[in-house]
Amino acid sequence: MAGAVPVAKSLKEIYTEDALPIQTERWEKLLKQFAADYGSNPQFVSRSPGRVNIIGEHIDYSLYSVLPAAITADVLLAVSVIDETSTDSYKIKVSNVQSSRFPSHEFDIPYNSVDIDATVHEWTNYFKSGLRGALELLRKKHGADFKPKSMEILMDGTVPAGGGLSSSAAFVSASALAVMFANGETAVDKTELTELAIVSERAVGVNSGGMDQSASVFSLRGSALLVSFVPSLTARPIKFPKTNPELNFVIAQTFVTSDKQVTAPVCYNLRVVECSLAAEYLNAVLNQKGTPLPKDSGPLGVSLRGFHTNYFADSALPFEKQLTELINLTKSTLTQEDGYTREAIASVLKMTVPELNARFTSTVPIRAEKFKLRQRALHVFSEALRVLQFLSVLENPSASLSADSGSSTETFNRKLGDLMNETQESCRADYECSSPELDELCKIAREAGSYGSRLTGAGWGGCSVHLVPGDKVEAVKKAWEEMYYSKRELTAEQREAAVVVSRPGGGSAVFIVEGEGVL
Repeated sequence: MAGAVPVAKSLKEIYTEDALPIQTERWEKLLKQFAADYGSNPQFVSRSPGRVNIIGEHIDYSLYSVLPAAITADVLLAVSVIDETSTDSYKIKVSNVQSSRFPSHEFDIPYNSVDIDATVHEWTNYFKSGLRGALELLRKKHGADFKPKSMEILMDGTVPAGGGLSSSAAFVSASALAVMFANGETAVDKTELTELAIVSERAVGVNSGGMDQSASVFSLRGSALLVSFVPSLTARPIKFPKTNPELNFVIAQTFVTSDKQVTAPVCYNLRVVECSLAAEYLNAVLNQKGTPLPKDSGPLGVSLRGFHTNYFADSALPFEKQLTELINLTKSTLTQEDGYTREAIASVLKMTVPELNARFTSTVPIRAEKFKLRQRALHVFSEALRVLQFLSVLENPSASLSADSGSSTETFNRKLGDLMNETQESCRADYECSSPELDELCKIAREAGSYGSRLTGAGWGGCSVHLVPGDKVEAVKKAWEEMYYSKRELTAEQREAAVVVSRPGGGSAVFIVEGEGVL
């Protein structure tokens, strides 16, 4: 799946057939507005999609494999290269089709740095973070004196912000791709783009893992994507077998916004820190050789996967059984369910509290008196195991299909759904990243016929994903309308976008603008 990001000359190369009418109209409006704003047509459009995570929640930054799929909703950046540079800076003009919500900006950026204030919640920070990451890669390729070109940019995004479908990763990935292409990189390597996007998003104050960016860049139409991080970043397509009844992934919004950048100190970033501390604590107590955790690509340089590797360094035990043992070891080692203080953790790690803070809590903003190491590690190890079990069901369907008579795949369907339900319970109870609204949507869906229902994305609001048989989709949607959406004040636009029946879509692409049409 590695290779270059595809370069397209028709939307038929980017979207599924059912999406073409709406997307054609949208793209034509984008090109028309670009010409109105800047006086000429764009040269190309950079595109990266959002994603829905099927299973593997909050374990990518602990370096365990995950199974997302790209969706049709995406970020588009229409771009032209312009000749407006000076001896010490270049110009970036960036605007948004929703100009009333996201005002236009014009930046004169010095060649030697891209300043981003992560404490200010400004929409253009996501473009700047992609710009910064792309420039670092361009300078590695072309030398430290490389000077980027000035650009005019118009953005259009349909991935709901704070909805748990990775709007930020789509924006950063599309931005980095746009900068690379504008500066002469006509064959942008997918792995390089993904890796720089992962690091780039951290510049806006979010210690993201790598699932979102991988799904946005690597995805292929019609397939989910198994993304792995050890020993290096890889992605491979995973097909779902034909089932009876047919399975659908249905995405439902809570309309509770979960902005990772805003809530990170007590939610997302805190979980990153807790997982890193859990890894260090378990390694200090259980690793009899005293081997320090290996430095890895986790946000803080260590991970629960690193502890896993350390602990089983000389073991021939199968990977699934290793995870089962780690779950039992976590229960017997991390016994304080109300959490661990900085003092208690520092004592075990043989460092002072100031040293602990400097190492784990100074680089990212967090607020916490105690750290729930037990619950976070239990979620990560059990969720990593569920991903393997889900994958085993998908790739060995005969074991489940033989349990049913005729053409029915009910046992197969329920096995997948049960694992998704277990994920939701773990996210609710151990990782504490669900919300009352997410719990309610999941409960309603299951009662109306969903095999499996769970939050997707960071949680704390946002979206949920549901594995629903084709003959129950309308019943589930009707139940949500009657029991959830009708009780909320929603605009017609929100109501229209509340529920999406998802088909796995394609990943990042560059569209070359030629003439008037986009088909």
